[in-house]
Amino acid sequence: MDSSTQDFLEIKQIKEGVLVLKNGAIRGVLMVSSINFALKSSEEQSAIIYAFQSFLNSLDFSCQIVIQSRNLNITPYLDKIKTLEENQTNELMKAQTVAYREFIKELVKGDSVMTKNFYVVIPYTVTEILGVGAGLKSINPLASKKDQAKEMSDEDFENCKNQLRQRMELLPMGLERCVLDVMPLTTPELIELFWSLHHPSEAEIGYAPEIAPELLK
Repeated sequence: MDSSTQDFLEIKQIKEGVLVLKNGAIRGVLMVSSINFALKSSEEQSAIIYAFQSFLNSLDFSCQIVIQSRNLNITPYLDKIKTLEENQTNELMKAQTVAYREFIKELVKGDSVMTKNFYVVIPYTVTEILGVGAGLKSINPLASKKDQAKEMSDEDFENCKNQLRQRMELLPMGLERCVLDVMPLTTPELIELFWSLHHPSEAEIGYAPEIAPELLK
């Protein structure tokens, strides 16, 4: 029997900036900035390490840190330069803009320019949502397909989302003490993130596909 790619994904849906997994658990994702630790003074490094240690000790739930490395996608930047080139009325400036665009294309072609993105994934598990008994049932391979496919009610989703949001608000307070900026990912950003994870070649050249309006709810 043929299987679609979605059959192998753990994600059931993305709703209101929340990942809903097939086992009923939910996840929130925070994008975190980076710092050049090596350029900090020894005192600053010690302060950052201490702040990060305090942050980890303050957590009463698990979380996952994900680092994503890929070739830098410069297509939007090149298109922006192309637009400036086409709108340029000064011939000398236009020629310089053309030369700059070609220089950037050759620079990236010669050496791969890598970019790194950092994420923190915050869970809210089945047992926390439905209780231990329901949680064990959801991960039981002998459970009926009807039980596994049971939809979470809107009321349960709102309650679980609020609990998850509390955790997502706690993390930025600790990470900001480490001189890091934190931003929760929205539904479109989560869709684009997982599309890029499963289409790495396409994500490094061009643009992500347009997201259907019904998926943004």
